[in-house]
Amino acid sequence: MAELVYNKEGRLLFTKEMKKEYTILMPQMLPIHFSMFRKLMELEGYKVDQLNNDSRNVVDEGLKYVHNDTCYPALLVIGQFMDAIKNGGYDPHKVALLITQTGGGCRASNYIHLLRKALKKSGMEYIPVISVSFGLESNPGFSLTIPLVRKLIYAMMYGDLIMNVANQVRPYEVEHGATDRLVTHWVEEIVDRFTRGKGMNRREMRRIFREIIADFAAIPVHQEEKIRVGIVGEIYVKFSSLGNNHLEEFLLSEGAEPVVPGLTDFMIFKIYNRVVDVNIYGGSAIKKEVCDFFMDYVQKCQHDMIDALKDSGRFRAPGDFQQLRRLVEGYLGEGCKMGEGWLLTAEMLELIHSGTNNIVCAQPFGCLPNHIVGKGMIRALKDNYPESNIVAIDYDPSATSINQENRIKLMLANAKGMARPRETATV
Repeated sequence: MAELVYNKEGRLLFTKEMKKEYTILMPQMLPIHFSMFRKLMELEGYKVDQLNNDSRNVVDEGLKYVHNDTCYPALLVIGQFMDAIKNGGYDPHKVALLITQTGGGCRASNYIHLLRKALKKSGMEYIPVISVSFGLESNPGFSLTIPLVRKLIYAMMYGDLIMNVANQVRPYEVEHGATDRLVTHWVEEIVDRFTRGKGMNRREMRRIFREIIADFAAIPVHQEEKIRVGIVGEIYVKFSSLGNNHLEEFLLSEGAEPVVPGLTDFMIFKIYNRVVDVNIYGGSAIKKEVCDFFMDYVQKCQHDMIDALKDSGRFRAPGDFQQLRRLVEGYLGEGCKMGEGWLLTAEMLELIHSGTNNIVCAQPFGCLPNHIVGKGMIRALKDNYPESNIVAIDYDPSATSINQENRIKLMLANAKGMARPRETATV
């Protein structure tokens, strides 16, 4: 068994010996993206398991260790870890937990401390917690190398593209399940190409983008128009079916087309915030140059994806990050960057401008920034865009799916009511 090693502050480290012996557990948020992230980590020599436990027991475990006034996503992530350790068949002396830590004043910095507190409370403080971050915490057995980060960027781009085209096909497919089968095929195909060292430069990525788009465009679909519903909110509840009570599946069952902004804009936003810090508060010019370079590279990859979608003539393409910055001018300043910050409002504006006027804003209990830049901005958006139809849905341990679904059904009824006058005018 690997020896437990602590740093001078008393933090348990993930060592090189642990890398050989331990299984790293990852929480779930984006199944398409995280499947590829997992494979890339395995190619770096880590043993990784993706957690998919999503029963009520996850919430109950979270409530044991996280105060119910705390951020709901924190409760779910920690509950998923604790449930997996206790009930997933793992040897607790041979697992480590992987969690993101971005360095802001919000969820992605506080979770790691809450998780370690939960492990200590349950008598399992011998389980190491790995921070996925740039310089906040270091471990001898885990590091985000530049080559790994570059590969993760490509996986993120493939994930965003597959999610985008799948959401535009799934509601209309003639053969039920055809879209999901193709999603599974392409995730496995990309993982296989990663294994063979393929698909991890921009030239190959552009070619693979077009292969993916052509395959999804070939799925037979019904020629009908459905109500499009955008999903925005705190990043975990926006993407995670565990966090939003399977919101996308519910919208599909109600005959709607879910429209989900991708992960790329959020990642660019987090990099750009480092530039904003220097612009507003001062700081290292070198740090700003590095962030500008990194951001420019990710944006070029984003433009490759957008161009492929536009060239298809079949699929709608999202706007780029700079468009989001322009849209939010006059609403929020760039210093409003806690949590999802101005990006959340910008995503709602982009949806409205692209013809998706119906929006679900997923509000996790205990998320103050989200209530300000999400729910707090809805009135301003409706004043400027009377055709917008936005509903804020609260998600917390005591919220019932019935109440959430009824509010969404009312929003859909309003959407159908607003669509009738347009249809009449067209006729």
